[in-house]
Amino acid sequence: MNEFNFKEMLDIKIMRLSQSLWEHKVSRENLLRWLGNFQSSSKEAECEQTHAMYLLSNFMYFGAREIRELLKSLYRDKFFKPLIQKVRKKNSDTKDLLIIETEVKNELQATRFLGMGNPSESGTHLLYYFRQENGLGKEDFMHSHEILSFDRDGSGNVSLRLNKPEVKRYILLDDVCGSGTQAIEYSSKLVSEIKRLDSNVEVYYFTLFSTVEGMDNIRRRSDFNIVDCIFELDETFKCFSDNARQFRSEDHFPISKEFAKAFCEKYGNKLFGPQHCLGYKGSQLLLGFTHNTPDNTLPIIWGEDNWEPIFKRYHKKYGSKYN
Repeated sequence: MNEFNFKEMLDIKIMRLSQSLWEHKVSRENLLRWLGNFQSSSKEAECEQTHAMYLLSNFMYFGAREIRELLKSLYRDKFFKPLIQKVRKKNSDTKDLLIIETEVKNELQATRFLGMGNPSESGTHLLYYFRQENGLGKEDFMHSHEILSFDRDGSGNVSLRLNKPEVKRYILLDDVCGSGTQAIEYSSKLVSEIKRLDSNVEVYYFTLFSTVEGMDNIRRRSDFNIVDCIFELDETFKCFSDNARQFRSEDHFPISKEFAKAFCEKYGNKLFGPQHCLGYKGSQLLLGFTHNTPDNTLPIIWGEDNWEPIFKRYHKKYGSKYN
C-alpha cells in the first residue's frame, strides 16, 4: 500500500468516525489545520502527517449518549447492586422484599454523591447526567465544601465537625483517573478528616475510566473504602507500550511506533513539558469525552499555544480572571 492510498484511507476513516461516533467534532477543515502542525515527507516511514492521522484514527471518543450509559452502569453495578447484597447479608441473606426495600431506602437516604474536585471541574459536570439517568433527587447530592463545618468556642478556638452527621456514605465521581494523584491528594485533605471525625463513615471513589496503575495507587495510598471504575485501561491502551493495541498492525501499514513516539515527544515537550510530553505523567492515552479531553491524552491532540488542536481541552484555571 503506497502512502497516498494509506493517507486517503485514513482520511475516509476519520471522517466516518467523526460523523458516526465523534459527534461531528472533526471536519475536514479542522483536520487540515491540525495536520499543518506536522511535517510531511515523501518517505512513508518519515511522514509525521501520516503517522498523526494514524494515531487520530485510533482515538477513543465517548459522546453524551455513551457517557450517560456509563453513568447508569456505574450506579447500577458499582453501587446499587452491591448495596442490595450488603443489605441481604446483614439480614441473614433474606429474600423478604419489604425488609430489603426498607433498608435500601434508609441506606440511600444516608448517601450523598459528589463530583471530584471543585464545582467547575469535570467530575462535578457529570453529576447532572448521573442524576437524570439514575432517577435521583437533588437532595442526594452535595458539594465537598458542605461536608465539614467550623465551630468557634468562646475562647476563639476553632474545631471541625461533620455538617450532616446523618450521612454515612459519600461517593465521589470522576470521569478519568490516570496516575491517581488527584484522588490521593483529595483523600489526604478531605477523606482522612472525615474518617477522623467519624470512623464509621464510608467514602467511595468511582470513575468511568482508569489506568490499572491509577487504581492500584489510589487503593494503596488513600483512605477510600472502595475504589473502582467501569473501564480499566491496561498497558495495551498506552500508545507506545510494548503491547500497544494501536500498533498491532504495524507490519501491514507504512507506520513506525518508534517514529511516532519520537515526534510526539518532540512536540509534546513544547506543549506540556518533558515530564508530560506523552500525556500527564506519561499516560500515553488517546481518549476524549464530549465535555473535555483529559490531559492524560497525547498533547498533540489537544495542545494550544502556537498549536492547532484537533480535540480541544478546557484547562483548569486557578483564580478568577477578574483578579
